Amino acid sequence: MKVFIAGGSGRVAAAVIQELVNQGQQVYAGSRHKDAIVKLPGVTPLSLDLHASPSELAKFLPGMDAVYFLAGSRGKDLLQTDAFGAVKLIQAAEMAGVKRYIQLSSIFAADPDKWQGKAEFASLTDYYIAKYFADEWLINNSKLDYTILAPATLEEKAGTGKVNFKPEKFAANPIPDVAAVLAQILDKKNTYGKVINMTGGETPISEAIAEV
Repeated sequence: MKVFIAGGSGRVAAAVIQELVNQGQQVYAGSRHKDAIVKLPGVTPLSLDLHASPSELAKFLPGMDAVYFLAGSRGKDLLQTDAFGAVKLIQAAEMAGVKRYIQLSSIFAADPDKWQGKAEFASLTDYYIAKYFADEWLINNSKLDYTILAPATLEEKAGTGKVNFKPEKFAANPIPDVAAVLAQILDKKNTYGKVINMTGGETPISEAIAEV
């Protein structure tokens, strides 16, 4: 498959790209930091700015089989990147006729009752608002075959290969496990139209995906 990744220079994206390459996919990774995109056979780095219009973003997408939104500003550009950038890439995918769309969100972002006004989320409120509106747009204003993966805190440590897709509380995820899930759901039709909240857990990734 030909797969496009927005936010291709990020920590999660680097691990996802490696997973996709291992699957034999052709990866086109876009970032404002093109030189920071992981260099691997089968990976085409592209200069991408999510401040661009949907029609400009759509020029990257003809012929793609799937689009990943893995971009994040780490709080520095929440409206333009995390919220509006996501919306514009969704619009671009529809303009280009790409149906499969995978969006990286944050645990419980699509369910404000679980984070709005809660003390443990206080420092993340603006981030969660941005993610909420990006997720809402994808769910309610597109006709894409989407999956939203919503992990909790991302940790730079070895993966366990095991997850929990029915978490009741905030917990951590090793980045390699998040990347493995993102790569493995690429062609899984049972994940279409689903929001998958995720923490570390005890269920093997392939088994958890099969049960979505």
